Amino acid sequence: MRNILILGGTTEASALAAALAARELTATLSYAGRVAKPKPQPVAVRIGGFGGVAGLAAYLSAAGVTHLVDATHPFAARMSANAAAAAARTGVAHLALTRPAWTPQPGDRWYHVADIPGAVAALAGPARRVMLALGRMHVDAFAAQPQHHYLLRFVDAPREAPGLAHHHVVVDRGPFTVDADIALMRAHEIDLVVSKNAGGRGAEAKLIAARALGLPVLMIDRPRLPPRTEVDTVAAVLRWIDHTADLGV
Repeated sequence: MRNILILGGTTEASALAAALAARELTATLSYAGRVAKPKPQPVAVRIGGFGGVAGLAAYLSAAGVTHLVDATHPFAARMSANAAAAAARTGVAHLALTRPAWTPQPGDRWYHVADIPGAVAALAGPARRVMLALGRMHVDAFAAQPQHHYLLRFVDAPREAPGLAHHHVVVDRGPFTVDADIALMRAHEIDLVVSKNAGGRGAEAKLIAARALGLPVLMIDRPRLPPRTEVDTVAAVLRWIDHTADLGV
């Protein structure tokens, strides 16, 4: 009997949930709870954290989870580390479903930084009009560079105004189109795009738009994660589930 826990919040997690439901497999999709109204899912849903490695390990055991699929955002480093540790502690089969990182294409003007503090430091200098394509978690860190005007795009309207002296908030949910992102950047006279290297097709439009407009991109590289088995398609996850089930894992 397979009982699959998906650590979600991504389009890949939703696609996997749909595939598992189509096969009538028992699965639960777990959200961290950062989005106010997550999309409806065809499998059971839980919302909220687990309480670190110990809490996740306790949940895996209590719920009788047989397969743990980490389909979180590539920058959810703590959750991914906790997943690897909890799976090792409990003996639950563990796999990561992660989208390949973006790579620069001809015409791109990327400048790489290691993390959010590196991105903040790289914005020292004269005032510019900056699109922060980062979600809402790290926006306030850029208050350290108050000379810029920031364009912010959130899935949900913020409960409190961002701590930035000059900003404009757009509330919208992707996937976004290249034409729409070109129009957005032109309307706000953007000089620079700041982006995490999230990978995938759903959020790539802003990079193609920046390329078309000749705009530089400050690219935040992915964090280092513990060693783990990774795949990048739902089909590969299904093969893994079938294989580990055959082995009695």
